[in-house]
Amino acid sequence: MSIVPAGALVLEAAVAGRAVAAFNIITLEHAEAVIAGAEAAGLPVILQLSENAVKFRGGQLMPIARAAVACAEEAAVPVGLHLDHVKSTELLRRAADAGFSSVMYDAAQLPYAENLEATRSAADWAHANGLWIEAELGEVGGKSGAAPLDPHAPGARTDPDEARRFVADSGVDALAVAVGSSHAMTSRTASLDHILLARLAKTVDVPLVLHGSSGLPDAELAAAVAGGIRKVNIGTALNVAMTGAIRTHLTPADPRPYLTAARTAMAATAEAMIRALN
Repeated sequence: MSIVPAGALVLEAAVAGRAVAAFNIITLEHAEAVIAGAEAAGLPVILQLSENAVKFRGGQLMPIARAAVACAEEAAVPVGLHLDHVKSTELLRRAADAGFSSVMYDAAQLPYAENLEATRSAADWAHANGLWIEAELGEVGGKSGAAPLDPHAPGARTDPDEARRFVADSGVDALAVAVGSSHAMTSRTASLDHILLARLAKTVDVPLVLHGSSGLPDAELAAAVAGGIRKVNIGTALNVAMTGAIRTHLTPADPRPYLTAARTAMAATAEAMIRALN
């Protein structure tokens, strides 16, 4: 199958009352593993590349983007490409030329008015250039090594009325909401505020996105989808599987055995989490 627009996959999931899994990739092995997992599950998937991953690659977007495009073109399931957690306007404006159909613009750390102004400007540019755009209101903690936010800290939860106004005024196509998950969790022990999620699903008229999903057990993932989440971002779970496999299979001279094991472990993780959502 060829690449399909990531936004179309989210909207299809919304119509069907399900969610599409979106996995953050760093290496070619990540991309290959995610697609293998999606093919095993027989379901579409989104490959995501974050601004941090681009920085890891020396600021070079095109090499890993072209690799992801090539993997998607060979996939037996629909695959979307999404540029995640973009704060740099310069990187945002490289998205379409690199093969991405959607982008998450991240100004959530700013005060509300500044977040709205920056996001509205990003949405105007994205739509003018054919990109579907996601934003965040409330702050999902744990990004870039930061500690998770205290549940009662300002901004640690998304306010439904504020979210409705934000979506209407910014023009975004999807909204990532803070309902209790946290980035970079290595144990699956988190739980969500399902009452808040239900309020958001009733109030906001664009698809809702859940970030920091690696820390949620299967039952919480399924409940999030039942409660209205339509795109589920997963990253750390892949990296935990990858590093665990590498530690077990590390060899001094040949990277192929441990990278093969890592790819297999990540594919199994991706398949399991895709199935948990559906």
